[in-house]
Amino acid sequence: MNKVTIRVVSAEYVREYQLKVRFSDRTEKVIDFSRWLHGEVFKPLANKRQFKRFFVGGGTVCWPNGADIAPETLRATEDAGTATAAPSAAAT
Repeated sequence: MNKVTIRVVSAEYVREYQLKVRFSDRTEKVIDFSRWLHGEVFKPLANKRQFKRFFVGGGTVCWPNGADIAPETLRATEDAGTATAAPSAAAT
């Protein structure tokens, strides 16, 4: 059985703590990273200036302070772009 390795190939800032991430399997999603901004390594990224210093390295999203998140974790994360509520159709 062949297991395909998922890698992050690009990332761009969207807003707040959200990045639009493209994977090696050509999927793309907006990921809200705010859920991970706690603990010794990730807490400094709560400062948006630091958060925006992200880069793609080693197949995932990384930051200069050494923080990174496994690409498999990012790929399994719900798309924040589709998690937003749709406008109500019942406008009265």
